[in-house]
Amino acid sequence: MRQDELTEIRALPLFRNMEAENFDRLFRGAYVQTFPQGVELAREGEMADFFHVVLDGSVELFANWNGRKSTLATIHPLSTFILAATIKNGPYLMSAQTLEKSRMILLPSTDVRAHFAADSGFARAIVLELAQCYRVVVKSHKDIKLRTSPERLANYLLRQSATAADPSSFDLKMEKKRLASFLGMTPENLSRSIKALNTHGVEIALNNVRIVDFNLLRDYAKPDDLIDNPTI
Repeated sequence: MRQDELTEIRALPLFRNMEAENFDRLFRGAYVQTFPQGVELAREGEMADFFHVVLDGSVELFANWNGRKSTLATIHPLSTFILAATIKNGPYLMSAQTLEKSRMILLPSTDVRAHFAADSGFARAIVLELAQCYRVVVKSHKDIKLRTSPERLANYLLRQSATAADPSSFDLKMEKKRLASFLGMTPENLSRSIKALNTHGVEIALNNVRIVDFNLLRDYAKPDDLIDNPTI
């Protein structure tokens, strides 16, 4: 690994407060690999042999049941995924695959658990990371259970707008079929939701979103910090 990569990883909240010797020891046992698009990195039901740090590219987390597939999250650099299975020494509850050519670090789960037990700074960071993941799951459940399909799409677009270079005009970050799955709806429901938002200040053409009236959209979406604010 390059020193600049190690410096970036060291700055992640999960590793920031590790003792220097433990950090060096943990990453001496790491594997750095580049994967092409479409490679399965983890399969739900299998044991978590490795903990992953995404350096470049993107990864889809998804689940399957009874012939159905649902997208649960998309992971971008620099970030990690499926920490709970690593710490619990249990099976993956989600599968993971690369959405594009991706480069990542694989840390043996046994090493992560050993440092979790030995390094108090690392242990506290893991607890905070798992607590944040739990809160993300609760917000997602509230979003799906309390809102209609158009309301979920409206609030998703407001969240995307908040991080876009141009808040009033931006491209969707994923294809519509995967977006529908992520928002807990069918592609047909997504199409109907897109049409429904035409009367609430939004125009979507192909992959481009244009918000023509923020007040109208917010009045309809009724964003809630306890669902939509990523900092809470």
